[in-house]
Amino acid sequence: MLAKELLLVGMLMGVTHEEVTCLAENMYYEARNQSFAGQLAVSNVVMNRVADDRYPDTICEVVKQGPVRPSWKGTGKMIPVRNRCQFSWWCDGKSDEPRDIETYDELYDLATHILYQAMPYLDITEGATHYHADYVTPSWAATKTRTVEIEDHIFYRWDYADIQ
Repeated sequence: MLAKELLLVGMLMGVTHEEVTCLAENMYYEARNQSFAGQLAVSNVVMNRVADDRYPDTICEVVKQGPVRPSWKGTGKMIPVRNRCQFSWWCDGKSDEPRDIETYDELYDLATHILYQAMPYLDITEGATHYHADYVTPSWAATKTRTVEIEDHIFYRWDYADIQ
């Protein structure tokens, strides 16, 4: 399917450019050095959260989820609290402008294909809503069901039975 046709299909499905951008940016910052499987798995977590009523309802809200505070500049703009977001790149204090444009463009195309259903969508994480790098062990990991390890990320599902 041509890019122009995908845009039309996406508009008819209610997918916005902003949602594609949020998914592409998340894949870029969380998995740009990963294989296709690693990139797809990171996008699976975002999509699984969108589908889960314990999380926000849109891709951008999921990706940017976290506490906010007023900007110190006094503009009234709300900014994320540093290092407190669901996806660390969103509130790490660094620029969110992709530096490797070629890789970003590839991930934008992948996000477009996923969201506009131009390719079969497969959840290779078995419903994961969380993941972390294999060199850390966050405290929440013990409360989730481990599903799969893909490259240097370990994925977990937050089962409703896990809620206490």
